[in-house]
Amino acid sequence: MGQSLARSAQSAELALLRRQFFELGREPDAGLPEPVIRSWRRCRSGGLDERGSSRVDNVSRSEFSAARDRSGLLLSHASGVMEHLYEQIRSSGSMVVLSDADGLILHALGDPGFLDRAGRVALQPGADWSERQRGTNAVGSALVERKPIEIFGGEHYLERNNILTCSAAPIFDPCGEMLGVLDISGDHRSYQPHTLGLARVGVRLLERNLFESAHARAILFAFHSRPEGVGGLQEGLLAVSADGELVGADRQACALLGLADRRGGLGSFGSLFRTSLGAAMDRAARDPMGVLELELRAGGAVYARPRVSLAWYAASTAARGAVRGGVRGTPRNADESARRSAKPGAITLESLATGDRALQLALDRARKMVGRNIPLLIQGESGVGKELLAQASHNSGPRAGGPFVALNCAAIPENLIESELFGYAGGAFTGARREGAVGRIQQAHGGTLFLDEIGDMPLAMQARLLRVLQERRVLPIGASEAVPVDIALVCATHRVLSEEVKAGAFREDLYYRVNGLTVHLPPLRARSDIRCIVLKLIDEEASDRPPGSVRVGEDVMRFIEHYPWPGNIRQLQNVLRVALALLDDDEDEIGPQHLPEEIFSSDASSHDKRPAQVFAVAPADEPAQPARRGRRLKEFQADVIQRALDEVDGNVSAAARQLGISRNTLYRKLGYKF
Repeated sequence: MGQSLARSAQSAELALLRRQFFELGREPDAGLPEPVIRSWRRCRSGGLDERGSSRVDNVSRSEFSAARDRSGLLLSHASGVMEHLYEQIRSSGSMVVLSDADGLILHALGDPGFLDRAGRVALQPGADWSERQRGTNAVGSALVERKPIEIFGGEHYLERNNILTCSAAPIFDPCGEMLGVLDISGDHRSYQPHTLGLARVGVRLLERNLFESAHARAILFAFHSRPEGVGGLQEGLLAVSADGELVGADRQACALLGLADRRGGLGSFGSLFRTSLGAAMDRAARDPMGVLELELRAGGAVYARPRVSLAWYAASTAARGAVRGGVRGTPRNADESARRSAKPGAITLESLATGDRALQLALDRARKMVGRNIPLLIQGESGVGKELLAQASHNSGPRAGGPFVALNCAAIPENLIESELFGYAGGAFTGARREGAVGRIQQAHGGTLFLDEIGDMPLAMQARLLRVLQERRVLPIGASEAVPVDIALVCATHRVLSEEVKAGAFREDLYYRVNGLTVHLPPLRARSDIRCIVLKLIDEEASDRPPGSVRVGEDVMRFIEHYPWPGNIRQLQNVLRVALALLDDDEDEIGPQHLPEEIFSSDASSHDKRPAQVFAVAPADEPAQPARRGRRLKEFQADVIQRALDEVDGNVSAAARQLGISRNTLYRKLGYKF
């Protein structure tokens, strides 16, 4: 109640101040923040009418698309931050807004009711909210002032915008260039004093993500003037190359160190600190969880923690002394190491080779990554065997004796994927087990973590996974201490991640972390080794029969080779599993009658423009006739069976011999039950 009365009084005071400025032509002596007065002056000089009701149209669809493309990097990093901010203000009659450096609204999230009201004043994607178009407002004024700003109710220059209260902060890239503005807007009657602070926190998170992405290949030092500040939002970030050159400093780091320009000429690690980079990394290696005290050459000290895999740093600095065949400590012959550690009978890259050239290219590229600290990204349609390749890569390297842990990011509900991936401490949330649970990342320690369909991982989880990959430590939900982890990473997706990055659905910084080497698995319809695959699958599935004892009729094999297989190897495996189940005990050849009927449907066949040569059960001495596309298997069977019975005057035994099947099978197909 008290806050509401205060806001009513403020609105009344603003009405008086507006009358002084706009009607009487006098600038108020007090009552308005200086940035607001400056903005009003600019708007009046620009000829804006505070009561103007002329419509300002949104940009065209092509212009909007071009603007989003230009700000693709900003959008990709901002999406997750905006979702996080929106969760903090949900159901408060507010919205989160992102604009580019010209004031064009690129993206907005908010409560449906308020989005409708905001739309009446064109606070929506595609609208230009620069000062020259919309007068004093948080987005446009923050761009001009280059600092966070709050505009309440009547402080807006245009009367029609007085329904709003807006809090905005400008966004800068790692070189200090303006990228845009992050804004939180709401009804002026529901003003909250913490909103501007929330917008600033969002910008800090966003700028940190941009900095980490820009310096993904550098050693990052997070530091603060107090040890307890390391790990918080007020820590600074320094980017250092492996040879000790300072290649970047974020805005907070410049403020903490008194650096005027972060665009270059920062010097070396040793010119800033009295400790060399090598000595600092050695100290960090002895205590990975500790905080380093680094004495500044200019006087004083800061407290820091490196954010990089110490093993990666050791490997990069040891490269000069590495012997031919690998870095010190890495087996010279990865295949030899794999043979020593792989379990007997385990599938390997070598065993996956079946003669197809495209597949062989993928296997050869994956083999060159074995034993190296380079993430593998497997792309291909669903069902092509991405997990099989991941398992084979694991079994073919020095980690073969360690665990192989797989997680399908698309198969786990979004509210469970965090606990599955990171684990949780006992009692971390309602329903949690008392003893807690170890997440998949920790389970993979010493081995390989396989993240299938990583393109479907929620953006919030992408941010946490990126931190794990950078720091090689995982913090379970509800835990107070992070746990070091040593994992090899293999990811897979059927999506084109580069396109997902452009659409803002996948973080660009994470994309470059997981995309060390990309291999493409061809779809089954494009492979030349289908016969070999069929025979392998039959031997695997027909475990109750001697190897090689089940044959495939040539007509069926030709059909399999020409079928489009929209479900790829997974679909073929299911079809062969059904065929083997339909074989009678005295049958050893798979014919058309053993294939599931749905494989002959027109919907399945339409995936390929080539006519599928579907052959019905036919006598051995009669040439098989190609079936019409879309015709049901039962119709083929009925025609052929009836023709065979007619030729032998209804003698079932003779017809069965002519068809090459048992009498009981023929009776079953005629509808008799035993």
